Amino acid sequence: MMKRILLSVCVFSIVCSCTSDDSQTPDDQVANFYALTVGNSWEYKNYKYNSNSETYEDTGVVDAVSIVSVEDISGNTYFKFRRLTTGNEEGITFCNPNGEHFEYLREANGNLIDSEGAIKFTNNDFSERLLQENSWGDVVEQLVEGSTELIVESGTFTCVNSERYAVTPEGDQLPGLDRFYYAEGVGLVYDTSSFISNEIPSIIRRLDVYTVQ
Repeated sequence: MMKRILLSVCVFSIVCSCTSDDSQTPDDQVANFYALTVGNSWEYKNYKYNSNSETYEDTGVVDAVSIVSVEDISGNTYFKFRRLTTGNEEGITFCNPNGEHFEYLREANGNLIDSEGAIKFTNNDFSERLLQENSWGDVVEQLVEGSTELIVESGTFTCVNSERYAVTPEGDQLPGLDRFYYAEGVGLVYDTSSFISNEIPSIIRRLDVYTVQ
């Protein structure tokens, strides 16, 4: 049924990008929007919506992310991210499965790009991006103008955010709406995961602790 279709194209992957080695000049550090430096780490907690209490409850699922190295892929230097997820023995929908996962990302012209060349996030392009085509409609994402102040467990951050949603072949936007918030020099701070038929996100993730250089 339509209500079971997931809005998220994929469950959250942590931000990163590339350098040719571990060292960075002061100018590089200023321009390092996504905090792409080997040794940086982030820990996210996952919260699930309880329709009875109309609140989000801690699932116990934790995503621990760190940048472990840089690697050359097709002539571009990518940051290698390691994500270790724990606490998801129940296989909660939208939470990452337990275990270790690696991802390769780099930054180019304000875009966060994966090893397949797809843009995961942009901090300066406000055009609508097509993420996925389906018979029932398309999943798209668009950067929102302006900034938002967010308060999470790890502090208060000024963020830019993008919105992900689905559009029917007739051009109607479906209720589900996911948001992805990034803070300059910190990376991903907050994101949501939803079913396309429900305007209330099923899972939200918030930055609990982090270490960036």
